[in-house]
Amino acid sequence: MIKELLKRPIGVTMSVIAIVVLSIVAMGYLPVSLMPDIDIPQITIQVSAPGLSVREVDNTLLKPLKNQLSQVAGLKNITAEARADAGAIYMDFEPNGNIDLIFIEVNEKLDRAVTALPKDVERPKVIKASVTDIPAFYLNLSLKSGAPREPGKPREAGIDFSELGQFARDVIAKRIEQLPQTAMVDISGVVTPELLCIPDYTKLTSMGVGIGLLENAIADNNVSLGALSIKDGQYRYSIHFDSRIISKEDIENIYINHDGRIYRFKELCEIVERPAKRNGLVRSGADPAVTLAIIKQSDARMADLQESIAALITDLEKEHPDIRFELTRDQTQLLSYSIHNLNSNLLVGAVLAALIIFLFMKDLRSPVLIVITIPLSLVITLLVFHVLGMSLNIISLSGLILGTGMIVDNSIIVIDNIFQKWRTGLTLEDSIARAVGEVFTPMLSSVLTTCSVFLPLIFLSGTAGALFYDQAMAVTVALFASLLAAVLVLPVYFYLMYRKLSPDTENRFMSKLFTFNYYRPYELGLKWVLRHGRLMMICFILLVPLTYFVYRMVEKSRLPEISHDDTILTIDWNSGISLEENDLRVYRLLAQVDSLILQSTSMVGVQQFLMSHTREITPSESVIYMKAKDAGKLVQVERIISDYLASNYPKARASFQVSGNIFNMIFAEKGSTLVAQLHSKEGQAPTVEQVTRVVDKIKKALPGVGIPPAVMEQNIRYIADVEAMAIHEVTFNDVYGKMKNIISQNTLFRINQGGYSVPVTTGDTQAETSDILSGKVRNRHGIEIPLSMIIRETKGEDFKKLYSGNGGDYYPVVFDVDDREVGQVMKTVEEVVREDQNFFVTFTGEYFSSRETIRELIVILLVAISLLYFILAAQFESVIQPLIILSEIVVDIFFVLFGLWLFGESLNIMSMIGLVVMSGIIINDSILKVDTINRLRKSGMSLLRAVFIAGHSRLKPIIMTSLTTILAIAPFLNRVDMGSDLQYPLSLSIIIGMSFGTVVSLFFIPLLYYVIYRKR
Repeated sequence: MIKELLKRPIGVTMSVIAIVVLSIVAMGYLPVSLMPDIDIPQITIQVSAPGLSVREVDNTLLKPLKNQLSQVAGLKNITAEARADAGAIYMDFEPNGNIDLIFIEVNEKLDRAVTALPKDVERPKVIKASVTDIPAFYLNLSLKSGAPREPGKPREAGIDFSELGQFARDVIAKRIEQLPQTAMVDISGVVTPELLCIPDYTKLTSMGVGIGLLENAIADNNVSLGALSIKDGQYRYSIHFDSRIISKEDIENIYINHDGRIYRFKELCEIVERPAKRNGLVRSGADPAVTLAIIKQSDARMADLQESIAALITDLEKEHPDIRFELTRDQTQLLSYSIHNLNSNLLVGAVLAALIIFLFMKDLRSPVLIVITIPLSLVITLLVFHVLGMSLNIISLSGLILGTGMIVDNSIIVIDNIFQKWRTGLTLEDSIARAVGEVFTPMLSSVLTTCSVFLPLIFLSGTAGALFYDQAMAVTVALFASLLAAVLVLPVYFYLMYRKLSPDTENRFMSKLFTFNYYRPYELGLKWVLRHGRLMMICFILLVPLTYFVYRMVEKSRLPEISHDDTILTIDWNSGISLEENDLRVYRLLAQVDSLILQSTSMVGVQQFLMSHTREITPSESVIYMKAKDAGKLVQVERIISDYLASNYPKARASFQVSGNIFNMIFAEKGSTLVAQLHSKEGQAPTVEQVTRVVDKIKKALPGVGIPPAVMEQNIRYIADVEAMAIHEVTFNDVYGKMKNIISQNTLFRINQGGYSVPVTTGDTQAETSDILSGKVRNRHGIEIPLSMIIRETKGEDFKKLYSGNGGDYYPVVFDVDDREVGQVMKTVEEVVREDQNFFVTFTGEYFSSRETIRELIVILLVAISLLYFILAAQFESVIQPLIILSEIVVDIFFVLFGLWLFGESLNIMSMIGLVVMSGIIINDSILKVDTINRLRKSGMSLLRAVFIAGHSRLKPIIMTSLTTILAIAPFLNRVDMGSDLQYPLSLSIIIGMSFGTVVSLFFIPLLYYVIYRKR
C-alpha cells in the first residue's frame, strides 16, 4: 500500500487539500466558550414569605418542602437555609443524571408539597443551575455630576438619580436586549417613586373621624368597572367607565362627603411624591449607580456579543454625555485572554519542537516534513470537533497543546527508521515501505496506550469527569490523526524530497555547530548501570516506601490555585444596622484600599435582580466586587480589609470569593476546609444558649484557630394584652393597621406605570421604634386608645439563619485551617461535644471532598495501569515484558510527587491527571526499545549485544520525542492566565515524569530486561 501511495503524490496532495479545506470551513462554525457546555447537577428552590420569622420559615415552609423533595431520584445532598422573610433549599444530584428530567420531577414534587403550605405563600421558584446564569458583563450607570458629597460620606442619590434608574430600565436595557446576542438584561439599583399620604390628624380629630375615612375614600374611587354594551339602531357600542386613579392629582381631587359637607382629599391629607424606601442600593466606586447584568444567548459567540456591546456603549456615550458607563466583570476578556495565551503556547510549543528536530536531524527537510504533520493533524482534529459537536475552550485547547508534543513523535520515529533502513543499502522506495511497516504496530500500540489512560477518567465523579472529556477527546483525535499523517502522508513527501539525495545528506552548518556525540556517554552510562545492577535494583525497591512517604508530605487539594486580580467580598455585619449605616461602613471600608483597586461595585442590602446570578442578601449584608491593579495588589487588598474588619467590626463575618465565572461556578470550592455540624440530640433546631455555650468551649480548646462568631439578629416582639384589648374594644386588625401607618408601610394600592408600579401608602414621613408605643388607635366608638395600654415591647436574640441537611437540623461551625491541622481539630471538637452531652457532631468540608477526589484518581491510575498491562501483554504475547515496561511508572511517580512537593504544588485533580497521562506517554519509549530488542534477539543476536544495539538505534528518537513533548507543554509553566494556571500542575507532572522517565527508559529498562532474560 505504501509503495502505491508513493506513485500517486498528486492524489495524496489533493486529498490532503480537501481535508484541510473542510476543516477550515468547520472551524468557522466551532463555538468558542470559556468552558465546555455541560450540565451542572444543581437545583435551587427559593421561598419568599414576607413577615415570617426565621423559625416560622424553617418549620412552616422549608421542612415540609424538604421532606417531599428528599424523595427525588438521584439526589446526592440536600440543604435548607432559612432566614427571616425567605428561605432556600439547595439540591445536589449525581452528575450522570438527566438534569432536565430531574428538573421536571422536582417541580412535580413541589406541586404536591405546596398544598401543605399556608395559602398566602407564593409558589416557590425552582432554579436550575446553568452556565448561562453568569452574566457576560455588568454595566454600571452613574451620573457624572451628582448630588454634593459630604466629607467622609458617600454621595447621596438625588432626584436626578431616580430619573436615571427609570431611563436605564426603559431605554438602556431595551437597547441592549435588542442585540441578537443578548438573552436578557437584569437590573438592580433602581430608585422608584412612591406617593405618601400624610393625614392632617388635627383636622381629622376635630371631625371625629380616623384615617379609615381617607382609606375608604381612596378605595371607593379606585374601582375598575366592567364594560356595558348598548344597541343604537343597527350599531352596537361598548360603554366603559374610567374611574382608575393613575396620578397624584387624581388622589388630591377625590371628594369626600362627611356629615353633609364636601371635602377635597388634599384638604385632609398632604400627598407627597418621594423616592420609595429602599432595602438596597448599588454604588460604582463611591457614586450611586444602576447596574445591568447582561446575559448572553446560549448559542451566541462571546466575541460577537463583546463587539456589539462595545459599539452600543460608544453610541450611548455620545448620545448621553452626562452619564458614566462602566463595564465590569467582563467574561469576554477572560475568554479572549485565555484563548489568546493558549494559542500562543500552541505556537511556541510547535516552534520549539521543530527546533529540536532541526538540531538532531541536522537537515532542513526533516523538520519541514514533521512540522507539516502538526497543522495537518490539528485541522483534522478540529474537523472531528465539529462532527462531535464540541467547542473550542480552555480545556479542549489544552488537550491540543498536550497533544502537540506527541503529534510529532510518530513522524520522528518514521523518519528516523526510514534513514536507518536507507543507510543499510536498500533503495529509498523499499526503505520507506519497510520502515513504515516495521514501526506501525508499535506506534499503534503507543497511541492506544496513551489514549487508554484517558478512558478511566470517565469514572471521575462530579462534573470533573464530564469536563475532561474534551481534553481526552482532543488528545485522542490528535494522536490518531498524527498516526495517519505519519503513515500515509509523510512517506509520500519524504520520497519527493529525498529521491535525488543520498541517505547521509546533512546540513554542513548544523554539522559543524552541533557536534556533541551523545552516543558515547550513553554507552558509558549503560555499562555502569549493568555492572551495578544489584545496587540499582535495591534503589528501585526502596522507591516504593519512599513514594508513600512523599505522598503523605505533599499538600492535597481539589483544584490548583488559580491566580486572579479581582474578588468578591461578602460581609454580614452581624448586627441589625440600617441600610444607611451599612452603606457608610462599606464606603469607609473601600477608602482603606482605594489606591490599590481599579474598580469597585458595592451591592448594599437587598438587590432587585430577578435571576440567581448574585447572592441574595439582607439589608445588613453587602456584596462588594473589587478589581485590583494586579494579583499581588489583590493579596494586599484582602489583608488590609481583613485587618480593618477585625479591629473595627469584630462581630462581622466576611469572606472573599473568586469573581463569578463559568469555571468557578462548576469547580469552585463552595465551602470551607472543615465544617463541624452540631446536631441537637433532641432532634430539634439547637437553641442560641446551647450553641453559644459549646462554641465558647471549642474556642477555649482551640485558641489558635479562628472561629467566626455566630450570626445573630436582634428581634423586637410586641405582645398584645388580650384582656385590655377586649376592655377597650380594639381588634388586632386595628392595632396592626395603626402600626403600619406609623412606619409608613400601609400600602393602599399601586399605580401601574408600565415597567414598574408606584405604591400609594399612608403614614408619617419619619418614624422610630419609640413612636410605635406612643401612637394611638381608634376603637369602634371613636375613642383613641394609647398603644402602650394594650401592647408591650420585648427584645430578644435569635439565629439569623437556620440550617438543616440530610441529617436534620444543625448549626455549622466553620474552621479555615491547614490540612495538616484538620485531624487534631476534629478530635478536639469531638471531645468538647461529647462532654457537653447536648449535641452530636458530623464533619463536612472541602478537606473531605479533595481527599475523595484524590482517592478516586488513585483508583483511576491503577485502572489505567491495568489497561496498559493488558494492551502490552496482547502486543508482546508475554506476561513478563509488560511488567518490565510498567516498572518505569513506579520510578516516575516517586519523582513526580517529590517534584510537586519541592515546587510547592499540591496534589490535585490536574496533577493527578498529569500522573495518569504521563503513565501512558512515558512508556512509549520503552515499548519501542523492548520491541527492538525482541526483533534483534529473534534475528539471532545475543542478549547483551541486542540490548546495546537497540539502545543505540533508539537513542536519538527517544531523546527527540521526549524533548518535543516536554517543550510543547513547557509554555504552560508561565502562569499568566486561567488556562495556564489550570494546566500548570498537569504540565509540571508530565515534564518531571518525562525527564526522569527518559533516563529510566534509557538505562533501567535495559537493565531489568537483561536481569530477567540473561538465564533464559
